[in-house]
Amino acid sequence: MNTLYIVHCIDAEGPMYESIDATFSRLYDVYGFRIDASLSNLKKLQNGQIDLNGQESAVATFLSSELLEYNDSWTKIDSMLQDALSPAYRNKVLDDFGSGWVYSWHCMDHVSLNSNPRRKDIGYGNIFTHYKNILKSTNSIKDEINWHFHPLSVDRNPLSFAHSYVNNYDILLGILSRRVIDHEWFPTVNRPGFHSERPDSHLFLEQWIPFDYANQYYEENENQLELAYGRVGDWRRAPSSWCGYNPDIYDYQSEGSCRRTIFRCLNLGTRHKNLNLSHFHQAFSEARKTGSAILSFVDHDFRDIRKDVDYFRQMLETVRSEYKDVKIRFTGAESAAINHLGLQEENKLSLSVKLNKNKLKINVEAGSIFGPQPFLCFKTFEGKYYHDNLDFGLDKKSWTYIFDNQNIPINNIQKIGVASAGLYGGFYVKTLVPSYE
Repeated sequence: MNTLYIVHCIDAEGPMYESIDATFSRLYDVYGFRIDASLSNLKKLQNGQIDLNGQESAVATFLSSELLEYNDSWTKIDSMLQDALSPAYRNKVLDDFGSGWVYSWHCMDHVSLNSNPRRKDIGYGNIFTHYKNILKSTNSIKDEINWHFHPLSVDRNPLSFAHSYVNNYDILLGILSRRVIDHEWFPTVNRPGFHSERPDSHLFLEQWIPFDYANQYYEENENQLELAYGRVGDWRRAPSSWCGYNPDIYDYQSEGSCRRTIFRCLNLGTRHKNLNLSHFHQAFSEARKTGSAILSFVDHDFRDIRKDVDYFRQMLETVRSEYKDVKIRFTGAESAAINHLGLQEENKLSLSVKLNKNKLKINVEAGSIFGPQPFLCFKTFEGKYYHDNLDFGLDKKSWTYIFDNQNIPINNIQKIGVASAGLYGGFYVKTLVPSYE
């Protein structure tokens, strides 16, 4: 059966606020036009009524009312979700298997910011917990919660673009450790912050996360000034296919022998790299030719995602009748990857995790881990979270760790967490509290 999997990723970043002064400051930073901040001037710019040396149309798009209409509180986001998560809204259009719309919520944490001008929800796990609770209360059992991380710039300015994981390991590992220890959860699907990857993030993801909805290859140069020269979301050399690829160890944009699968995922509801009808035709054609493909797009929860769902549905209905031999299935990002790649596992991942005094022993009991080792983290009685590498056994299925004066004595440890994604999807998490003798 030829199947096209439809995946809607949402970069779940929580509420976002922008003052009119900040909007005009952003205009200056990107286009260099210093204009007095006022609602009157904003309307003129949106209507192309101020001379900008040929940049009138680009600026009008940049400042469009749709892009400036932010959900600036959880009240507004929850009001949107009350409708978007309802069966009535999900089932306005059904797939060929009788199911309604499915969302994949890629939740991030806002921590270690040097300021908070956008009034983000600051704190570890806040957004993750919010979506976990609301999906449970609305019985949204097919929706997925996945991973999203934004590196901060070298000065940790929250308004700046940044790509470096190396400069953010304290933040990144602190978030991931808390996901394991506090929530008994581990990621299997990534959505990169700013749509961007670099060699350091590429290698990090290759150790831990099997599925990556990141590729934003686009056929046209859209001439966005602040995105030029591959500064943000550089996928200019990546495959255009909707079937995914395994990247090269030295080049995330080239096909190679890495285990992680990178899928193409374009935007909706923004000003660049937006999904259009040609992408629908391409994805349907690939599904017809190869047996399956994944058509995925991403937007943000700080804007009204229903506008993008409605627009996607309109395009889908325009194209769908031309490919009657291809079935469409609305599904989550991980579920689509597993089914598309034929990764139905024989055995679900299970680890044996035992602590004998100060020696931790880990063994694979069933299935296979995705990366070279499980993720080890621990929390001290001081409330600090740490990650460390394990010592490897000889069989590639066992690991050990000693808590002593060479790292942290076991008597200082409040809780230990061990986690891994499965080679074929899914994850395993084990937490334990040491017994002190």
